[in-house]
Amino acid sequence: MKKIKIVVSGGGTGGHIYPAVATAEALIRELGESVEVLFVGAEGKMEMEKVPALGYNIVGLPIAGLQRRLTLSNLAVPFKVVKSMWLARKTLREFGADLAIGFGGYASAPVLKAAQRMGIPTIIQEQNSFAGVTNKLLAQKARKICVAYEGMERFFPKEKIVLTGNPLRGSFGGKVDHEAALAHFGLSGEKPVVLIVGGSLGSRTMNEMMKAHLDRLVEEGKVEVIWQNGKYYDREMAEFCKGRNMKGIWRGAFIDRMDYAYEAATVVVSRSGACSVSELCLVGKPTLFIPSPNVAEDHQTHNAMALVRKGAAEIVSDAEAVAKAFEVVERMVTDKAHLDSLAQNIRTLAINDSAKRVAKIAMGELRIEANASKRG
Repeated sequence: MKKIKIVVSGGGTGGHIYPAVATAEALIRELGESVEVLFVGAEGKMEMEKVPALGYNIVGLPIAGLQRRLTLSNLAVPFKVVKSMWLARKTLREFGADLAIGFGGYASAPVLKAAQRMGIPTIIQEQNSFAGVTNKLLAQKARKICVAYEGMERFFPKEKIVLTGNPLRGSFGGKVDHEAALAHFGLSGEKPVVLIVGGSLGSRTMNEMMKAHLDRLVEEGKVEVIWQNGKYYDREMAEFCKGRNMKGIWRGAFIDRMDYAYEAATVVVSRSGACSVSELCLVGKPTLFIPSPNVAEDHQTHNAMALVRKGAAEIVSDAEAVAKAFEVVERMVTDKAHLDSLAQNIRTLAINDSAKRVAKIAMGELRIEANASKRG
């Protein structure tokens, strides 16, 4: 029996990689040994390390983007694009791809463009509420566009859009022991708990916010805090905290039990990357978003505002966060009715089977293609 061959392309950040991996896992669950998945990424990007570590084969393209400042490396970009298109076409042909799914990142554009030129069906998964230029261009010839937010017809042809949510790895919203969660972080649970999630590398703004308010928070003792400061800032934050009273404050580079962190939290303070937003919808926690300003098309602000407009989250800009974020948090934790409303509203936006939905769409397109070829 001939295997179904699916090329999955996405990378550059975890926000592109993990939805791609989650979908690959769902395809394998649905189709078993009858499917073979090949990843295509960008040379030098994190997917070239993360994807093989999860047991998948990956091909790297030399694709790169233009630097915002004038550099000599920009002169090489057109040549890298041409070579990447050639390699993408070669990879699709040699692998015998039946379908290509793009999740964003540098490599998605040449892979999906080459597939479309070769007559191979393509699907796009757009994680954000504000679509990027590349996906808008690729959408014209894509079979389906899987989205995580309503109202995406302002970017894509309405008849191609399917609301699937963002595929996530792991399970969320399951039963977790509350006392065990508090104990894991050494917290009493007698006060509201604020979870500050700065991402795997960390957020300069959130760390500066904690530095500005740490002594006051401990002295006043109104809240307890779980503070994930990220790998990049860990040494600096450890030095800052040395010798300080840290009662009621847990600090670390990483959180190894996010299920415990979410269970313990009364309020979450987070960036608003697509996967973070989807995860927070699944766990149903009242959230204050501080969108990162360092992203294309300011999509984190758009992601956050999609929830704010539905009464499902609060927002403070990055520029105002150090001065204002804790003022908003302290107001939130003293208003139980508002917390309950935020939790209820954010939970209604959750889609807990996103990876399976995208996999089913892929399977549907493959069946359509198979039926069409039989008629021919």
